[in-house]
Amino acid sequence: MTTVVLVHGAFADASSFAKLIPELLGSGIKVIAPAVPNRSLVGDSAYIASIVRGIDGPVLLVGHSYGGAVITVAGAEENVKGLVYLSGYALDEGESLGELQGGFPDSDLAQALVYTKFPIPGAEDGTDVSVDIEKFPAVFAHDIDPSLARVLAVSQRPLTALAFGEPAPVAAWKTTPSWGVVSTSDHTINPDVERFGYQRAGAKVTEIDSSHLVMLSHPQQVAEIIREALASI
Repeated sequence: MTTVVLVHGAFADASSFAKLIPELLGSGIKVIAPAVPNRSLVGDSAYIASIVRGIDGPVLLVGHSYGGAVITVAGAEENVKGLVYLSGYALDEGESLGELQGGFPDSDLAQALVYTKFPIPGAEDGTDVSVDIEKFPAVFAHDIDPSLARVLAVSQRPLTALAFGEPAPVAAWKTTPSWGVVSTSDHTINPDVERFGYQRAGAKVTEIDSSHLVMLSHPQQVAEIIREALASI
């Protein structure tokens, strides 16, 4: 049986899949939703790759947002048979998040970011990037329950600034079939960034009128795309 590994993005954790997971489990699909460290693209990808290697059998990687960049690299593992991008970054080999995003007009996220120093033993302080708590619902989650959006806003998992400039050492979509969901009302990632990456990857694309958190606002539609991918690999 193929295992679906759900890879969350920046400013979130695996609870962002809370409505999608029951849809998949209800279909008898095996699911794992690990916590991504959000410390560096290379390090995060290596961590997810280690989880993938520990799975007996084929894997379908599903990445949301920054998680799309992570699965682009971790997807090079031999037992990964498909990639599903949700409002995600499909990087090319040698390309960074900043480079891909820099080719398009900024989203509302650019004016909502907060930078916070954190200590690294034996080295210079690092910088965590998060979303302004007050701006989070409008930028990230305008079409989900406001009370849930407020909880997500205060429970963010930051991403280090380092991760934005790291080039992807490999692009798994070059040898692995892929699917992509464009969130057409996304205020976090410019939807054209999503479209461009998916088109370049040769992904089968579905557009959904959704905020960035498409798996929370449209879990049934996302689950159907994942089931379609599973049936095709």
